[in-house]
Amino acid sequence: MSTATQAIFAAWSPPFWLTIAVLAVSAIYIRGWVAIRRTRRAYFTFTRMLFFLSGMAVLWLAIASPIDGFADALLSAHMVQHFLLMSAVPPLVLLGAPVVPLLRGLPRWIVKSVVGPLIATRWLRSLGQFFITPLVAWLTFNLVFLAWHLPAAYDLALQDENVHDFEHLCFLGTAILFWWVIIHPWPSRARSTGWMVLLYLLSADIVNTALSAFLAFCNHPIYRFYVAQPNPFHISALSDQVAGGVIMWVLNSTVFLVPAMWLTFRLAGFVPTPLHKKSPITAGTLPV
Repeated sequence: MSTATQAIFAAWSPPFWLTIAVLAVSAIYIRGWVAIRRTRRAYFTFTRMLFFLSGMAVLWLAIASPIDGFADALLSAHMVQHFLLMSAVPPLVLLGAPVVPLLRGLPRWIVKSVVGPLIATRWLRSLGQFFITPLVAWLTFNLVFLAWHLPAAYDLALQDENVHDFEHLCFLGTAILFWWVIIHPWPSRARSTGWMVLLYLLSADIVNTALSAFLAFCNHPIYRFYVAQPNPFHISALSDQVAGGVIMWVLNSTVFLVPAMWLTFRLAGFVPTPLHKKSPITAGTLPV
């Protein structure tokens, strides 16, 4: 283990409140999953619970583990962190169909006095429906993704921990909206057809490819933060940037293109659809 790696692990300590929050949300989901499973056993399988808990574990790994320390030193590690927040955590959590289990898992008095009135508020429900329309979700996800990778915003996030935390919230929140359109966790309903979802995924990959290629092929470092401070791993800022662009390109494109390929095969009839079920992918969702 290198001296720089040892220093990062030595400086790391699990963030108390974030760890407690992840454990609390996981416990609430499990409690609600047990309750809803009594009436919807076929839908709320152990696999679905595993999806959600895996998403929470990856969330903790992305922002509470030593990965966060590596992200401050290496752009390539930062890209891994962004990938986990935007392309791993949201689909895993949503595949766990979290809405009803989380509601059922909360104490009844909280649901009645706080959550219930909020859900019943018409303008809040309308706002929520607006943000999960395909066009709005796609624009929000991709514009936030591009905006935070502008040099000024990127450098500011690394210099100010509060801004960095806000950046992570932006990535996670908009990514949940983006993947909601694709997965549509029960009891929400799909608003787009399979072909629209295919375009939705491929166009998002174009945005990711454009930014990744720019980072990979640019002939000079674009983020001053990594140039201004000495690299503890003795990697040049440009080499690190190239590696970060390649990582972003490969990982994010895989997440976009694999479901797009599966969807193409389903729509072309190469993947059979059970006759007794409505095809979830036809309604714009991924199979689970």
